[in-house]
Amino acid sequence: MRDSLTSLDSALAAVLAQARTLDGSEQVSTFDADGRVLLAQAVSPLQVPPHDNSAMDGYAVRSSDIAAAGTLLPVSQRIAAGQMGQPLAPATAARIFTGAPLPEGADAVVMQEDCEAQPDGSVRVNAPPKAGQWVRRAGDDIVRGAVVLDAGTRLTPAELGLAASIGLAQLQVARRPRVALFSTGDELVMPGSVRPEDMPPGAIYNSNRFFLRAMLQRLGCEVTDLGIVPDQREATVNALRDAATAHDLILTSGGVSVGEEDHIKPAVEQLGELGLWKIAMKPGKPFAYGRLGATHFMGLPGNPVSSFVTFLLLVRPFLLRLQGVADVAPRSIAARADFDWPRGDRRREFLRVRYNEAGGLELFRNQTSNLLTSAAWGDGVVDNPPENTIARGDTVRFLSFAELMA
Repeated sequence: MRDSLTSLDSALAAVLAQARTLDGSEQVSTFDADGRVLLAQAVSPLQVPPHDNSAMDGYAVRSSDIAAAGTLLPVSQRIAAGQMGQPLAPATAARIFTGAPLPEGADAVVMQEDCEAQPDGSVRVNAPPKAGQWVRRAGDDIVRGAVVLDAGTRLTPAELGLAASIGLAQLQVARRPRVALFSTGDELVMPGSVRPEDMPPGAIYNSNRFFLRAMLQRLGCEVTDLGIVPDQREATVNALRDAATAHDLILTSGGVSVGEEDHIKPAVEQLGELGLWKIAMKPGKPFAYGRLGATHFMGLPGNPVSSFVTFLLLVRPFLLRLQGVADVAPRSIAARADFDWPRGDRRREFLRVRYNEAGGLELFRNQTSNLLTSAAWGDGVVDNPPENTIARGDTVRFLSFAELMA
């Protein structure tokens, strides 16, 4: 453990180096796999689509049979999606619908808007087609034997549909991380337990517990909510000891500073070890990482925005890596600053911003770490390097809350 400030990049590398993919796996229905992490490659046993098929409602034809606009062709068959037609006789057309397999011999589809059905059952083709027109080729999307999804993929609705398209009704996924969550602080009160007008002097509602639990659940964790632990050394030690027996990670909020009532640091050191303490980031300096035997420990600051930001930038990638995700770094977007930031801080700053109607980023009025309003108001943060100033019109690195909280 070092008392000097550790850079965010170094801190993230250090915690990720401790994140081994959890033992165990689970086979779940593809219906229920949203947000889970795939443990084995998904290889396609078939090609998608399985046959050349029509991209439009219209008529399947041989393009060579239609030399000019106005050509009349008898309609020899009707092919709906899910049906296999007969080979197309020369100089005829087949009525065909979107997704229906193209009959043998046909090489183009003329959409129905370019055709006129005739009373005698023939069709007038008013736009001569080119070979391949409105035809979706077999295997256009997926070829047999292709790796459709890599191991370590965090599954989204689109990827669930992709898995289903190759016939996968079940998926082997990483087990859910088991996380114990608790807050420390005698000043904390749970909403609903005390009416606002009856709040004791100095008391505040525990907001961190709500957003941390929600973000853990979004990351697929099984959360044990241990509530609020009093600001007492013995109570903190007991809570940590109990949590370490059945969890992969203990996540705390508050009590990681160095005041007389901050008991997390000595309690963790009594039971295990701390490897990180104090990060060169703003908000979020008082972050801690350690181990209690086989159980990981992460301590977040008590100030709501500090807790929120350190969770997104340090805890989230760690939990994804525990589940086998390889690429856990947040993706930044180049964006225009529509604000001035004339004095940079010695720490790396994360400024709460949102997009304006002109497509630039505007700054929240107050960047202090206790104003959770800024996180609810914002679309994300500007990742501002140490000592860096920003002038209106500069290009900055933007990190989106929508991605970080997915």
